[in-house]
Amino acid sequence: QTIYDELVQGIFSDDSKTRFVEIINKLKKRGARGVILGCTEIPLLVKQSDIDIPIFDTTKIHAFGAVKFALK
Repeated sequence: QTIYDELVQGIFSDDSKTRFVEIINKLKKRGARGVILGCTEIPLLVKQSDIDIPIFDTTKIHAFGAVKFALK
């Protein structure tokens, strides 16, 4: 809901960021050693500095992969 009602609309609230960080921290407590940010808008809200486990920004990963492929 946050993605469609806020992030897609360009709304990046502190409450939403807090909620995402809490969810990631709960996943960490359950054993997650990293988190995939699989929606293009989530990295605009959550940064690596907010989390103490690795995050993987799929938009950035795909972009770097595309450039690497194009430059071969």
